[in-house]
This record gives sequence, C-alpha cells and structure tokens, in this order.
Amino acid sequence: MLLRLSRPRRGVICLFAIVEARSKLPYRLRPARREMIAFMIFFRFALLAAIAAALLSMPGTLMAPAAEVDRVDARFEIFGFAGFHVLTNRTTVQEIGDRYAIAVDLDTRGLASIFVDLTSHSEVRGGLNRETPRPEAYRADVRRNGAERHYAVDYRGDGSVTNASASPSAGRPSFVAAEQTRGTVDQLTAYFLLERQLAHRGACALVVPVFDGSGLYNLRFADVKGETLSADGYQSFAGPAQVCEVAREDIVVNPDRNEDTYRRGRIWYARVMAGDRMVPVRMEFDTAFGIVKGYLAELHGRGVNLQLMGQ
Repeated sequence: MLLRLSRPRRGVICLFAIVEARSKLPYRLRPARREMIAFMIFFRFALLAAIAAALLSMPGTLMAPAAEVDRVDARFEIFGFAGFHVLTNRTTVQEIGDRYAIAVDLDTRGLASIFVDLTSHSEVRGGLNRETPRPEAYRADVRRNGAERHYAVDYRGDGSVTNASASPSAGRPSFVAAEQTRGTVDQLTAYFLLERQLAHRGACALVVPVFDGSGLYNLRFADVKGETLSADGYQSFAGPAQVCEVAREDIVVNPDRNEDTYRRGRIWYARVMAGDRMVPVRMEFDTAFGIVKGYLAELHGRGVNLQLMGQ
C-alpha cells in the first residue's frame, strides 16, 4: 500500500457534510431534537473516520507526515523497432524510516497497443532490515489483450513465502514448491536492491532470486563498464553512467510465456539525485518482440526536477 498523503482532506469534506446535513434538518423540529439528530450524524462520520484511521495505521502500512516522506516519481518511455513508441512506465518509490513502498504502472502506447494491449499495476511494501530492503507484500494486476491476471505474494520474516495469487481461468497453472520460494523477493525489490548497492558500492554484481506469483527465476546482474552518455534524439541526458548487464535465469518456467518480458538486457545507471539510490537513465532489453530501448523521461524528488524528454 502506498502513501496517500492527500487523504486528510477528506476530514474537511466530512465536516462540510455534517454542517450541510445539520442545516437541512426540518426547522419545525424542537431545538433539542435537532441537536440530537446533528449529534448522531456527527457520531456516524466520526466512527467512519476512526475505522479509516485504524485501517491506515495497521502494521506494515506507511503513514507519516508529508515532511518525513522521501518520495521519488519517475517516468520512463520505451521504444521498439524503428523507434516506435511502445510503452510508458511510471514508477513511484517512497521511503520513510525503515519502511519502503514501490509502485509501477505500465501502459502500451501508439501502434503497439494494436498488437499488444497491455496495462499493468504492481506494488510492493516492505521494510529496510539493516538497510537491506525486504518485501512483505507484493500485488500486481495485469491486463493483456483482454485477459486479466492478479498476483498476490506475502513474504514472511522467516524467509517463507505465501502465494495467494488468483489462478488463471485458462492455461496451465505454475507449480512452485514452498521450499523453492524461501528467501525470494519480488522483481520491484530486486531492482531496488541493485540501485542501493550501486549507490553504496558502485558495483552491479548481484544475484537475486525472484518469485512474483507466476514464475521463479534469478535476476543476475553483472558489471559491464563505465560510460559517458551524450544527449541523443530521444533524451537530453548527458553525463557519466554505470552500465549493468541483467540476465533472467528461469528456475520454474511460467507456463504463460506471453507474460515474460525479457531475457537479457543492459541498464545505464547514473547519480541524478542525492541519497542512497542510483537511477536508470537508459536501458536496452532483448524481448520476444525484438530489442527495445528505454529512457528516463522525467524525475521528481529529493529536490530534483528533471525533464529529459517531452510528454
């Protein structure tokens, strides 16, 4: 569950509703009766507010004053064969104390939507155990060409994993033994781990076991080289970057191969903001649809407002 800092305004709305309801009470009622009805209306709204507050303060949910929240919003644009715009990725990362939450929204663009109509929302929340991210709950909703998939995975403190994903209505289910998923993380946390490692150690070398409710696989990251990027026809970023190679190694193959996104790729990470994370500014992946390239289009957070591409 992500931080929703705009929610407190609802209390103002509730107050207006109470005043409006009170003003609409029949005038012919005795004053004492009108006050009793007004009190009942107020009590109802107060009870709802208390329930909402209880839900929002449950363990594992990130709630804090706006000043304490470290939030970074980024937009990436993905291009395929002949430079066709195929996908938009919007990512939000929030940290507060020893908690983190990440949300990613994907949406096909342009001609790509004719062949693959894809919308996806995924999110994870978890804790920073000795500065190392550890997921607690991962959720994802994917809609591809009219077919929907819903994934729910809970990661326990002892390393065990519970898969509560909805079974697909068609196709072969994926069977993964409980012992195989022990110690795994979701794919969003896997990249979060890499970004933090790069900021602290400047090295890509990392192997992360991933289980996201469908397939079980390793994401193997390796150092390639440092490179100085120049602005190109897509993006205006220019500066030093660390190149990491990523390879996906299947352990238990997802029976729905249409959901696999890439097998191998390269990612250019740069220090575009202060703090404990490096950010991908460019990427290149080998997919079932050929080579696709991605670019950081804009980033907002930690006092930085980057606009590297148009809308």
